[in-house]
Amino acid sequence: MDLEVSPALTIPASELGWRFSRSSGPGGQHVNTSDSRVELSWNVGDSAALSDGQRLTLLTRLGRRLIAGVITVTASEQRSQLRNREIALAKLAVLVAEGLAPEAAPRRPTKPTRGSNRRRLAAKEQRAATKRQRQRPSAE
Repeated sequence: MDLEVSPALTIPASELGWRFSRSSGPGGQHVNTSDSRVELSWNVGDSAALSDGQRLTLLTRLGRRLIAGVITVTASEQRSQLRNREIALAKLAVLVAEGLAPEAAPRRPTKPTRGSNRRRLAAKEQRAATKRQRQRPSAE
């Protein structure tokens, strides 16, 4: 079951590592007997599915989530191990897709328009007038 991240990138199933353990959460007594929690691991550094540029991009962008070049995703939301497997695969696909997405263009700073500045000052004046009316009248 290969993981298709994008049309250009598919992670082969042989590179994915699975671990299963007992889950906390919903399920009652069922939780104590079945290994429904799923951990999905993928070694970014050794992956043959990535080009050198993609690997470098992922290693820098996901650096905080990586442990020795391996990214791990867990899922224990559902009672079923199969559903948790699907959730873990989806989480990993989203993480990798976000890591490989091109950076957004930097924001071009602009000045506020004359109208927006006028509205801001009018609102500020209105607020000040409201607060002045709340004050106790002077003794004069």
